[in-house]
Amino acid sequence: MPMRDAALASGVSWGFLRSWGCYPYLVFDIKTLGINEDARNMDEITSDFISRVDHIVTKHTGIGVKTFKLQTYPCDNVHPSYVDRWLNVAITPGIEEFELQMPWRNKIEYNFPCSLLSTERGRLMRSLFLDHCAFHPGVEVGCLSSLTSVHLSSVHITGEELCSFLSKSLALKQLDIYKCSDIVCLKIPYVLVQLTFLQVQGCVMLEMIESNAPNLSQFKYIGHPIHMSLGNALQLSHMQMMSTSESNMLYCTGTKLPSIAPNLQTLCLTSRDEKVNTPMLVGKFFYLKHLEVALIEPSLSPDYDFCSLVSFLSGSPALDTFILRVELPTIRHDSVLEYSDYNSYSRHLLQHSHENLKNVMITGFCSAKSMVEFTNLIIELAPILECLTLDTSRGHERKIHKSTMCLHMFEEDLVEAQRARLAIERHVVGNVPSTVSLKLIEPCSKCLS
Repeated sequence: MPMRDAALASGVSWGFLRSWGCYPYLVFDIKTLGINEDARNMDEITSDFISRVDHIVTKHTGIGVKTFKLQTYPCDNVHPSYVDRWLNVAITPGIEEFELQMPWRNKIEYNFPCSLLSTERGRLMRSLFLDHCAFHPGVEVGCLSSLTSVHLSSVHITGEELCSFLSKSLALKQLDIYKCSDIVCLKIPYVLVQLTFLQVQGCVMLEMIESNAPNLSQFKYIGHPIHMSLGNALQLSHMQMMSTSESNMLYCTGTKLPSIAPNLQTLCLTSRDEKVNTPMLVGKFFYLKHLEVALIEPSLSPDYDFCSLVSFLSGSPALDTFILRVELPTIRHDSVLEYSDYNSYSRHLLQHSHENLKNVMITGFCSAKSMVEFTNLIIELAPILECLTLDTSRGHERKIHKSTMCLHMFEEDLVEAQRARLAIERHVVGNVPSTVSLKLIEPCSKCLS
């Protein structure tokens, strides 16, 4: 190489090295580091991972880091001393986005060094994501005045520690807590006036959520039934609740939720099992426009009366859209086809007219007598109904991962789908006004493959 070209190359190389020493975005995982997992044992992969991260971090000046993401999976034996050294370089006064994901089979539990979140280092941090580690914030954590998003997944932290931490995060807008099994009581302090989104999932020891955040607008909860106090939640407009055990979620919601969140506009409820029928609502959802109810395993509740769901419609005078999803096959002993003298109008319930209801969808429509009666009640009590969709394929129009492949249906599912279609033809079609668009969705050929 000519001397001139060599000199230019040398200048470029040194310039690159100097720029890398202040590079603002550090993202470390197996993929970004180009580590090949094929035909290598885990010790070799871990050693390679540590070597590469260590080489990069030790060459970095620690100045100008804005984003730092470290995912050690699948390396399950990275010693905490290495992680401490990397974080000490990464979490500097200019850090804005921080993410740490340790493997769920980590042989040595990592205890996040909370001293790195002092006032000086953490004042510009906007996002904090911790996964599979211990996090015990104390007095060493300063006021995190810029922190707007916190995600804690499988993190060892108590409810008291979390409340103290949140009290120092006055700009927080989003809080996501997933499988944090040490939390018994989750308290959201009133000082979080900017918090609008709260999500709590799979916290097995949780007994109570007490939120005093005045501007909370979206709340999602997945878990067993617990006591909830949402304070003066006048801004709460979107809510999703899902039970993961036998819980009678619909019963609990109908008796408690109207008084807890009176201004809801969208409500999604998922219940694994309903042992009792849904009661009349204690209070009303005056502003609710979209209601979605999913029954995951209704076969566990063979006597559940689908007509009892009318209580939700009666308690929601502004309701525009109602969706009922039956997720798994409903093979019932009370098929309407077994009643040779069945009259579509044989059952009359005293209900209010649903004057604003325009769109209704039932996926997983079965031939159960109470489901047919529930459908006819909607037709009768919704004077401006525009579209009624009855899906006998149990929602198989929703493709897997947005592909063209349907979920597989077993033979007994297909038999019940045929019975459901026959029930619709005999006892529903004749009651549908000409002003209503009736859509029937059935299993397609792809459901059989």
